[in-house]
Amino acid sequence: MFAAERRQLILEMVRANGAVSLRELARVVQTSEVTVRRDVRALEAEGLLDRRHGGAVLPGGFTRESGFPQKSHLATAEKTAIADVAAGLVEEGEAVVVGAGTTTQELARRLARVPGLTVVTNSLLVAQALAHANRVEVVMTGGTLRGSNYALVGSGAEQSLQGLRVSRAFLSGSGLTAERGLSTSNMLSASVDRALVQAAAEVVVLADHTKLGTDTMFQTVPTDVMTRLVTDEPPTHDDRAAAELQALADQGVQITVAGAVAPAGPLEGGMAGRRPRRDAPLPVQRRGAPGLRSAPAAALLEPPPGDRRVADLRRR
Repeated sequence: MFAAERRQLILEMVRANGAVSLRELARVVQTSEVTVRRDVRALEAEGLLDRRHGGAVLPGGFTRESGFPQKSHLATAEKTAIADVAAGLVEEGEAVVVGAGTTTQELARRLARVPGLTVVTNSLLVAQALAHANRVEVVMTGGTLRGSNYALVGSGAEQSLQGLRVSRAFLSGSGLTAERGLSTSNMLSASVDRALVQAAAEVVVLADHTKLGTDTMFQTVPTDVMTRLVTDEPPTHDDRAAAELQALADQGVQITVAGAVAPAGPLEGGMAGRRPRRDAPLPVQRRGAPGLRSAPAAALLEPPPGDRRVADLRRR
């Protein structure tokens, strides 16, 4: 077992149990207590756990990652809307990579209708959604199965991605901030996601508003590497999510908000095709919601072809 895999297993045991003895850790990872003690010391230096006499405990503020059954019931309507928009970015005959996650699983179900597509993935759920699609080729990475999210991880998965080049990558995660970009709670999943990013010319992040402003342990996609974010419109009271969208737009990330529409008025006449001043925000209206609310001031509302419900917030 590689050191990274061993330490990830140690972390998962500590998260699951709260506290684990060095003896038990050594037994599970099948190595000596001396090696485990060295691993625990390294993980403590990174702030991921605390050492105690004869064992390791979970530090305050970190919780174990939710499994697939829990995640699959969160923000289902938002994930569906995000997947609808993201699928519209994929053209016939493209080659793309799709990472693991419940949102990317929704995307895969829609990609099954794109002819001539090649999809590279480390997710069993993505592969299953595409298994019976006509004229869609599915390429799976190698690696070790991580049962909590049905994804292949580890050195085998990363090595299988070496030398790969595709048009774009679609990735999700546990948190997204303008400061650190996309992040996840699992070390091995983060390593594979970074390898997926390296294989793509463009990186599209799929994240519903509940992940905006949340920062988790392992960075996967830095903000300056993100090409586009596809998200849903945050509730009017969610100032944190709105602030993160503004900050991401200011850093040049193209932000597509599923479920929002740009009223025709501001884009007609002399305003059409022009970027607004920072002090002149354009209104965004959500279908079925009364009134208007402001989009980020740095954004240009430009619905992409084929979907008038989408507002594309582009770099100033």
